[in-house]
Amino acid sequence: MIHSRGCSRRTFLRTVPAAVAGTVAFPTIVRASALGRGGAVAPSERIVMAGIGFGMQGPSNMRNFLGKPEVQWVACCDLDDAHLQRAKDIVDTSYGNTDCATYRDYRALYARGDLDAVSIAVPDHWHAILSLAAVRAGLDVYGEKPFTHSLREGRALCSAIERYGRVWQTGSWQRSENNFHRAAELVAAGRIGRIERVEVGLPSGYTDFARTFGQEKIENPPPGLDYETWLGPAPWWPYCVARVHMNWRWNVDFGGGQLIDWIGHHLDIAHWALGLERTGPIEVKGTGEFPTSGIYNAARRFWVETKYADGPPMTIAGGYPQIQSGTKWFGEHGWVWVDRDGFESQPAHLVNEVIGPNEKRLYKSRDHAQNFLDCVRSRALTIAPAEVAHRSASVGHLGQIAIETGRTIRWDPAAEAIIGDPGAERMLARGYRAPYQLPA
Repeated sequence: MIHSRGCSRRTFLRTVPAAVAGTVAFPTIVRASALGRGGAVAPSERIVMAGIGFGMQGPSNMRNFLGKPEVQWVACCDLDDAHLQRAKDIVDTSYGNTDCATYRDYRALYARGDLDAVSIAVPDHWHAILSLAAVRAGLDVYGEKPFTHSLREGRALCSAIERYGRVWQTGSWQRSENNFHRAAELVAAGRIGRIERVEVGLPSGYTDFARTFGQEKIENPPPGLDYETWLGPAPWWPYCVARVHMNWRWNVDFGGGQLIDWIGHHLDIAHWALGLERTGPIEVKGTGEFPTSGIYNAARRFWVETKYADGPPMTIAGGYPQIQSGTKWFGEHGWVWVDRDGFESQPAHLVNEVIGPNEKRLYKSRDHAQNFLDCVRSRALTIAPAEVAHRSASVGHLGQIAIETGRTIRWDPAAEAIIGDPGAERMLARGYRAPYQLPA
């Protein structure tokens, strides 16, 4: 790192802006091995991190960072005492001490003054508030998908990240996996010709995911959980085991079912290959099937169709066996399909083809956490930056609005406005329960 006289590394990281849109997306890499012998990093040069949210994804994300020599993880924050203790134990065991601090209030965490970055893995309805507060506090953020809980929140967060010059990495980690990168690059390089249509297959409903069926009895929250703060800006609902950890996503006041939960994975990959990362569809329509009993209200099956001004039509579906899980591009000369369990093409030999140095290449990463850390140091764009994450999530939000209204949504992706439907336009934002509000 290069320091100006009298400027600490932490001050440097907080004041040097991140790369902005339009800048070359290949970061200058500063590997840990370059910062010290055998990868050792001097304490003064470490990236000081903390995390918020340790129910499902948070512990996994934290372990990815704990394994990096340039990271010093100093604190954990959660509203559930059991989650918080487990997170602290992981950190303390990793470092062989008991130094990891614990917080229930994210504001106290941000006010420490020694943090460079924070990893956030909380329910969707808290994404924007926590992330906006983090960037205002001068922190770089590794944030989970979907980017935000509403489309208007997403634009506000993108604007704040640019204004405060922060580095953002979305947990759309498929971009850092070889099979997804290879598949998207084959499509981008034109191996199957002009793309005529795309199918994006997402999981359906909550049958395979819900862990608490039968635990819908209304009762008092456990003493170790600050349930009122957990609800936060969302409408008030009485506590039951089936409403919180793991299963909050099946209530649209907290999440958005599998459509919103997975749109930042497979649709993100579809956009990536086609160069649609910073725009959106011009038309969206959809249908959904909803539970007829119980406490959940997110669609169990959904079918969304989109049209783009300069791109192929896409079908995004969950719960329909005719739409293969993953991302599948259909071109003039064949198809390419990729999912977490596979990568195939027609003609079959395409999967082994090498993209030449003069052909279109895509940003390459093979370690999502490391890519974030490299960009924290270089101030370059990550492989899954804010604007890209927002545009992927936006398609899910528009699909949700189309499903809920039963109307075709006409969309202006440049102005980010719904055309000719004031009722649908109002659904681009969500009201906040008092006294919560989005930081200015």
